[in-house]
Amino acid sequence: MDVKTIFVCYLSIMNLWGFFIMGLDKHRAKVHAWRISESSLFLAAILGGSLGSIAGMFLFRHKTKHLTFLIGLPAIFLIQLVGCFLIFLSILK
Repeated sequence: MDVKTIFVCYLSIMNLWGFFIMGLDKHRAKVHAWRISESSLFLAAILGGSLGSIAGMFLFRHKTKHLTFLIGLPAIFLIQLVGCFLIFLSILK
């Protein structure tokens, strides 16, 4: 397996994980069960699952009234996007 394939697999897994834990936390909120911490939700996004976390946030309507999530998750995604762009740009030189 080459590096690109590993990177794409990693990002896919992390985005699925971010999406899943947003849905799981929403479910737990509805049934008044033990919740997933906000730091864990952000950690999943920071580790590469930002797009999945954003999708889960809006699909499950979870944390959409929290400004830290409404601004924070897209900001993390943009920082990651710029970082990837700069890395790929430096590779092409």
